[in-house]
Amino acid sequence: MRTRWFAGVLLLLLAGCTGTSASEDGRVTLRFQSLAWQEESVEANKDLVREWNAAHPDVRIEYVQGSWDSVHDQLLTSFEGGEAPDVIHDASDDLADFAYGGYLADLTTLLPERLKSDIPQQSWETATFGDGVYGVPFLQEPRVLVANAEWLKGSGVRIPTPEHPWSWAEFRRITGQLSGDGRYGVAWPLKEPVSATLNLSLSAGGRLFHRGADGKVAIRFEKADETVPRTIHDQANTDHSASPTTLGSGGSDTLPGFFGGKYAMVPLGFSYRQQIAQQAPKGFRWRVLPAPAGADGLTQGVSPQTLSVAEDSPHKKEAAEFIDFLLRPRNMVRLALGDWMLPTGTEALKDPALRTAKDGWATGTALASHLRPAPAQSVRGYPEWKDKVATPAFQEYYSGAIGLGELRSRLEEDGNLVLARYQR
Repeated sequence: MRTRWFAGVLLLLLAGCTGTSASEDGRVTLRFQSLAWQEESVEANKDLVREWNAAHPDVRIEYVQGSWDSVHDQLLTSFEGGEAPDVIHDASDDLADFAYGGYLADLTTLLPERLKSDIPQQSWETATFGDGVYGVPFLQEPRVLVANAEWLKGSGVRIPTPEHPWSWAEFRRITGQLSGDGRYGVAWPLKEPVSATLNLSLSAGGRLFHRGADGKVAIRFEKADETVPRTIHDQANTDHSASPTTLGSGGSDTLPGFFGGKYAMVPLGFSYRQQIAQQAPKGFRWRVLPAPAGADGLTQGVSPQTLSVAEDSPHKKEAAEFIDFLLRPRNMVRLALGDWMLPTGTEALKDPALRTAKDGWATGTALASHLRPAPAQSVRGYPEWKDKVATPAFQEYYSGAIGLGELRSRLEEDGNLVLARYQR
């Protein structure tokens, strides 16, 4: 009796460690940790979990609410403690350490061909580390210009479209035309300046990170890498067409000034449209414009949201089947609409709900084919470089405290010292 009791306790402990449980009748329970936070998005995720559970009595999904603010540390703790959820919602730029650390399952042979072929290769590259695929990229967010429609119309400036966008030089010139009398052509919210700068720099051909034949990465701040930061710097410090007070702000912080007629445009992630639609004063007219184009057109970097499976999960096949269910085209559209983002799936992108002019959906959808993996997607040591080197360097450059030469020196010299420690 004592032996049977001990064995039962041991089985319960093992089940708890994996985040998975199995009842005596063989039913499996998998934990799905979602980072959805907007009301529409949370409801879409919970609805899909309920639909799965109704149709799959032998594999029950337990919805677990996570948070973007703490997900990396929380997952690391749960991995090391053997308590990771089976199905993990995260972002592709957070996966590298978990993938290389052996915490995530390689999904290469677990996913159906339907899902593999529906998502473009450039999206799969964001979740590919070494020879394995460690996440399914399913939602992505281009950066766009959200503009005061009446202000632009009254100014007579050319309105850009995805087919005929502004160049970076034209964008700088137009923000100058729109400025004056205490009002600014643009408000750059650059509290987190690194990803915005690097992702938009792809349009000008900027790469910054260069991988050699030996697989090691070196930072080189070349001519193409200068286009975007110089534009922002000159708007703020030379033309005075960019508000200097918003350079240290987050995107949401700029909205009161935007609604109040202080800024003609704000570069924001695509999902900010939800806040704008909900918070804009009655009668305020706004529109979505594509980000400026450079030598490489409208290309920009993104780090899609992903769904992964824990390596420790004893039910990887069932977890992958649930991911496949979540990401059927119809369901992917529901998730995209809930988060006000773009789906990665080609079939989902065809849905008429994502191609309407209302709230700028059509403009965003037109940008989908131009999205590429963020430049630092697979660079080991990137988080430390970003926090300790790049963020303060870009902040000082944009504020006018240092020049372009000093920016280059710090990004390259200090940055390569950081990366070298991860590439020994």
